[in-house]
Amino acid sequence: MTDAILSDREGTTNGRELHMAMELSNSKWKLGFGDGGVRVREKNIPARDLDALGEAISRAKKKFKLAEEARVVSCYEAGRDGFWLHRYLESVGIESLVVDSASIEVSRRKRKKKTDRLDVKKLLRMLIRHHGGEKDVWSIVRVPSARDEDERRLHRERGRLKQESTAHINRIRSLLVTHGIQLSKLRDLPTRLEEIRLWDGSPLPGELKGELEREWERLEQVWRQLSEVEGKQKKRVKEKTTPKMEQVDQLMWLKSINVVTAWTLVMEFFGWRSFANRRQLGSLAGLTGTPFDSGEGDREQGISKAGNKRIRTLMIELAWRWLYFQPNSKLTLWYKQRFAHGSKRMRKVGIVALARKLLVDLWRYLEDGVVPEGAELKSRLVF
Repeated sequence: MTDAILSDREGTTNGRELHMAMELSNSKWKLGFGDGGVRVREKNIPARDLDALGEAISRAKKKFKLAEEARVVSCYEAGRDGFWLHRYLESVGIESLVVDSASIEVSRRKRKKKTDRLDVKKLLRMLIRHHGGEKDVWSIVRVPSARDEDERRLHRERGRLKQESTAHINRIRSLLVTHGIQLSKLRDLPTRLEEIRLWDGSPLPGELKGELEREWERLEQVWRQLSEVEGKQKKRVKEKTTPKMEQVDQLMWLKSINVVTAWTLVMEFFGWRSFANRRQLGSLAGLTGTPFDSGEGDREQGISKAGNKRIRTLMIELAWRWLYFQPNSKLTLWYKQRFAHGSKRMRKVGIVALARKLLVDLWRYLEDGVVPEGAELKSRLVF
């Protein structure tokens, strides 16, 4: 990339800056340029062609009569391309914002136009408004470091492997059920294939048997990889060579929290994010309420479900376990008093409220060492 795109963050000689919005797709990138005025310059370049990106920025500066060292600010929507482009832009001196797609304002018309050209223009206008000082234009994504992002891989891979394992098991059971066969256990399936008989006493058809054997081989491969991933997690927690592993170890001392839960909480949430208050915590997990109060209408629409879906799902599961393993804790007693004797719907509402309160208590436990009131600690850790 040419040196022309290196920006001086202190500003330019004429006080103007180049704004750049990017609409990314798999085959091409659509760029929109502006200097804060009404004129807009558009350019298409091949996807991931950094030399073409540098050339487009250099030409845009000339078109808008900006100095070569003019400051450049850019934005693009968070998506499949991840954060590598943000890190690249920052490395060459371009200020980059990664925008939460769900926070971008849209037309409320029943039918609205949508093209890459319109999208990049909208992004460019919002970028100019944002740098003009307008607040709440959109939500900016907190970009993790390359190391923080890489450390998420293990537990996310484990989650996918668990899904694959379930899919293979369900497929095997379905194949057998379609022939009137139901097995309580599948562990010894390969040795039983010759013994299994259909309703009329005949053996399994040849092609069905072959498919079951191949499905079983794929399942065993998933199990091997799953065991390998879980072994890596347990080994690193035992060694405690990093602050994050110490946080995982600390969480595991609380009854109801195992290595999988503690690892996910730290790597997705507590290990690389800092929170100013409990509201930020609940908001990032999507566990905050969304009231509807307009005119005479006043109702609660449920939780926002924004933020980190993995943490939200995990905390609701953990809340149910907390009730069982921490029966004397303050949070459990609070839930039983308010929701335990209500309807099924009220118990579900209550468990979400408990999940949010529990998340806040775990944050305080990691930050200040304050054990949740009434909670019990384990006598020893079991991996």
